[in-house]
Amino acid sequence: MNIGRFRKLCLLTAFAALPFLLGCPPPPPRGVVYVAVAPPAAQVEVVGVAPGPEHVWIAGHHEWRGNAYVWVSGHWAARPHRGARWVAGRWRHNRSGWYWVDGHWR
Repeated sequence: MNIGRFRKLCLLTAFAALPFLLGCPPPPPRGVVYVAVAPPAAQVEVVGVAPGPEHVWIAGHHEWRGNAYVWVSGHWAARPHRGARWVAGRWRHNRSGWYWVDGHWR
């Protein structure tokens, strides 16, 4: 490999890694709906006693429904398997606007 080609490869690699080095989030999945207005602050929820030791509280969140945010209340959910951990959904922002990333079990 000649020096010019090597430099070009290094430059392209550095450029591709730049978003990760700056802490930019990855792009959202296809089919995501972008919202121009930031979501409101989360509502305070009263979390009762878990129905059982295998249950985890999944906090409520604001959901975009066409022209406004609507609060979706939190709920208890049973772990799908022992040791499962809930990763909460969250609103993220990029140049196109705000978009929702679903929560999931890990």
